[in-house]
Amino acid sequence: MSGAESTTILPSLSVVSVHTASFDRPSYKFTRAGRPRAKTGQTFIPRGVPLFMERIDVAVVGGGPAGTAAAWTAARQGADAVAFEKGVPRADREGPGPDSTDAAGMLDYWVDLMDLPEAIPDEVILRELDGATFAGPNERITIRDTGMDASYPEFGFTFHRARFDDWLRERCEAAGAGYRVGTGVKDIAIDPRDGHTLTLRDGHEVAADYLILADGPQRTITRGVLEEFIAEDRLDDLASNRANHIAYQEYREFPPELFDDDHIQFWWGSMPGHTAYPWVFPNDGHVARVGLTMPIGLDLDDIPNRESYGLLRADDTTVPSGKEYVRRLLETEYPEYDIEDFPLVEDRGKRGGSESYPISSTRPIDSPVGANVAIVGGAMGATSAFHEGGDHVAVRTGKIAGALAGAGALGAYNREWKRAVGEEVRRNVAMADMVRGFEPDDWDRTFRSIGQMLKDGRYSTLRTPLLGFGGFSMFARYQRAKLGYRNDGYVQLAESEYAI
Repeated sequence: MSGAESTTILPSLSVVSVHTASFDRPSYKFTRAGRPRAKTGQTFIPRGVPLFMERIDVAVVGGGPAGTAAAWTAARQGADAVAFEKGVPRADREGPGPDSTDAAGMLDYWVDLMDLPEAIPDEVILRELDGATFAGPNERITIRDTGMDASYPEFGFTFHRARFDDWLRERCEAAGAGYRVGTGVKDIAIDPRDGHTLTLRDGHEVAADYLILADGPQRTITRGVLEEFIAEDRLDDLASNRANHIAYQEYREFPPELFDDDHIQFWWGSMPGHTAYPWVFPNDGHVARVGLTMPIGLDLDDIPNRESYGLLRADDTTVPSGKEYVRRLLETEYPEYDIEDFPLVEDRGKRGGSESYPISSTRPIDSPVGANVAIVGGAMGATSAFHEGGDHVAVRTGKIAGALAGAGALGAYNREWKRAVGEEVRRNVAMADMVRGFEPDDWDRTFRSIGQMLKDGRYSTLRTPLLGFGGFSMFARYQRAKLGYRNDGYVQLAESEYAI
């Protein structure tokens, strides 16, 4: 092997060049940001960079919808992008992959909001929807129009979440991005100037110019990264046991005579918690997902009028488990049937026909883009308990961050995600504020008022005078809450608060 000789590749970068005679060894080429990245042949070793460290343009932590969309769009910009996914097993997928758990429902205008480069394939969609039914303890309404402009011709659809994630991964890899599953990220050393260093759980290190965090509402990596830029007490609301909800669902086969194949159904005011509700989402055949969302850490001793909640029992000393709530829902709604009439479909879901997952239901945060870091999807708090998991918002925020990072323009991310999904997030934050403290009777009054504005399941402004004082009061309360979040007031952690 020949000796080393000093050389200068760029005026600002002095490196050592090593020529190899009998073998190839990893070396470095320059990234879009002007820093070196490994290739084969001549080796350039920048100061401070280990000889065998891999270097890429964009590193994405998390391989769910937000992370995969980010890697996909970064690669479409010509960047060297890799999504790192720790991987979990599922009964409905061969091999490990992302968690892939949510109610997996999509409304018509959410398709446009996602703004995917390609249409979702038919094999991902399980059931076209004609409407949604919302039930209070005594009132029930059916909506057949979201009231939003949309290119999708139906009310919406339910879909197979694992297939959706796998399709996103296929498109991501087809665009030239890497998708590495099986080894999660253990630690990240933040360096806005020379690039961030990811240490994987197998000890491998990867340096990246841009970092996109898509680790979901539990924020196992995101929180540690944010501690680099902001005081810990400002991050208290981001702790998973304070900021999130938990959801649980089962895949059950319904008796044919009970199966509503074109409506999703929700029950409000049947369990405590202003963002707590059970649901039934029709899938293929006569299979439906029966599940619920509820806040973490709810104490029954703090719940007034416990006897008014249809799914609570007098002898409950703690909040029932998700499994128990599902059983009570089926028994209450279909009293002439036994639970055995709704058998579990055990080859679906994560394991044994059931699954649980966290949902971010809080106000979103900005990203420390000055450090070349973006936070997307559930990790940024842009999804919601009102979104059935929020895949559309996760995809869109990931898509924006990836495209900007791939183009070397990540500084625009906070402005662009607000322009794309800010109004959607603002509506949901305002709605959560409006219904905070609701009890079962409040949900009945709400649905009664909304029902007075519906004609054949569609909103009619001509029916507004039928609202009455209670209805007008409800809508005024929502509008006040929404107005209170103008000028990006729904963001709980602003870009200006980060010290970079």
